[in-house]
Amino acid sequence: MRVALACPYAWDDPGGVQVHIRELAGRLLDEGHDVQVLAPARSAVQEAWVRVVGRPVNLRYNASSAPIDPRPWSYPVVRDALREFRPDVLHAHEPETPSTSMWATLSSRAPVVATFHSGAEGSWLFAAAAPLIRRVTRRISVRIAVSRAAERFVAPRIGGSFRIVPNGVDVDRFATAQPADLGPGRKLLFVGRLDERKGFPTAVGAFASLASERPDLRLVVVGDGPDRSAIDALTVDVRDRVSMLGAVANTDLPPYHAACDLYLGTSIGGESFGIVLVEAMAAGLPVVASDIPGYDEVVRDGVDGLLVPPRDPAALAAAAGSILDDPGLAARLSDAGRARARIFDWATVTAQLMACYEQAIALGPLR
Repeated sequence: MRVALACPYAWDDPGGVQVHIRELAGRLLDEGHDVQVLAPARSAVQEAWVRVVGRPVNLRYNASSAPIDPRPWSYPVVRDALREFRPDVLHAHEPETPSTSMWATLSSRAPVVATFHSGAEGSWLFAAAAPLIRRVTRRISVRIAVSRAAERFVAPRIGGSFRIVPNGVDVDRFATAQPADLGPGRKLLFVGRLDERKGFPTAVGAFASLASERPDLRLVVVGDGPDRSAIDALTVDVRDRVSMLGAVANTDLPPYHAACDLYLGTSIGGESFGIVLVEAMAAGLPVVASDIPGYDEVVRDGVDGLLVPPRDPAALAAAAGSILDDPGLAARLSDAGRARARIFDWATVTAQLMACYEQAIALGPLR
């Protein structure tokens, strides 16, 4: 099968959608399919199967930054790339976003499968692109949402029925990694952009409380952003126990997970899924995460991890402390998390997506 994958966000920026598309493309290629990814990018890309079709600009969206290419002159570039590749099916991710996926959906001669990832509570992009979104919607053969939270966000806006197919994770890559050398002591791990939505200051506040009674405890931070300064509120001796590793490519993450003892997922909202939670569980880390839509579909409170109110450092510290101080609880959550992560493995997710592709091809292109 010839599959075109359209990504609305900068291919060379970090982000869950880009990771999802990159790993899906790799899985499809491994299974013998012909794949081409269309995406904007800031620079040349390494993958021969990625075609750069625009340059992104950063727009504020969902308490974060969306690196998209909304410029209409990208449309003919995307159209021509699709006509050259001649896919059997187009899989467009976030086609409601005025960027590459929208242009691909509008110009595709092949049937369109659309995946909606967003769990935002509101969207000015939806409002701004409303006339185009109505045209986009008419061209989608199969609608996918990565979670019920994503479905609740998008369904009232575009209508239709949705299949729930979650984000995929290469579980074995995290389960079998050798630990990075991060020095002695027990370690909490935070992975994500250091911006408003990811709640990094909550993790820092919880660590300050936990560290005062646990002199061996460290905080490992993978990511970068404007909230990096949150650690400045710590006392000097506690701040010295924080390792700020900066941005790390997803392919290089597993050794850091393997070197840590507990994962903190402190997002304040706007999440549709929680791929960072699945990656942590796949690595065997007990998880303490915010009790928010999207995250609560990945972690079942008290079963696979612990959920706490967002923006509550005291609650986060109490839950994390209960795991750090109870090896039996830590082991139970680790084992349950590993088992839970398996349902999100790419072997399962790819089979579900292939069924969607076959359904779309049977329906044919919609006009």
